[in-house]
Amino acid sequence: MLYLVPTPIGNLEDMTPRAIRILQEADVILAEDTRTSAPLLKHFGIAKKAYSHHQHNEHKAVSEIIRFLTEGQTVALISDAGTPAISDPGFLLVREAIKHGIAIQCLPGATAFVPALICSGLPCDRFCFEGFLPVKKGRHTRLKSLANENRTMVFYESPHRLLKTLGELIATFGEERQASISREISKLYEETKRGTLSELKNYFETNILKGEFVICVQGLG
Repeated sequence: MLYLVPTPIGNLEDMTPRAIRILQEADVILAEDTRTSAPLLKHFGIAKKAYSHHQHNEHKAVSEIIRFLTEGQTVALISDAGTPAISDPGFLLVREAIKHGIAIQCLPGATAFVPALICSGLPCDRFCFEGFLPVKKGRHTRLKSLANENRTMVFYESPHRLLKTLGELIATFGEERQASISREISKLYEETKRGTLSELKNYFETNILKGEFVICVQGLG
């Protein structure tokens, strides 16, 4: 069995009892960054070594992981925070497991875009999740393809690219398009700011850029 196990994006109380049990019972734990996962595993009394599984080695490692699974071992995959395969490693392993007829379970749990979308005040009955925009090539093309999107759009962004991205969103959707930005979700300094794209850009030009950001932008509908 391959388990995809969500981990807290901030507050450790968001870890579910089932997630703890699965990690305790797994034969192999794969982690996006073992330095990040080690304190988490220790906090919940999971005395097992985690092995690195990230975007730089997942293509090389997948065949060995499939071998573990076909031999009958239970493998659990965690990311640094949130649900694996959502803007984190996991998709490649899941696809290969399906090809080999291996059973897969993804536990329900923490992911950043859901609370950000709900708290945005924007329509959330229909939305499109875009994750991180391409770092360099393809950013303009991706945004241009969304110019006539009717649904609320959800993006992830890092602190050092936030202002650049807001400028590009303004160029694509206009200064007056309603949006919200959430950061540090479920942590001590959680913050959600709402307003036009122009207002949000002005705010974050003079305030601390810290944490991972979720940007929600109103669609045309």
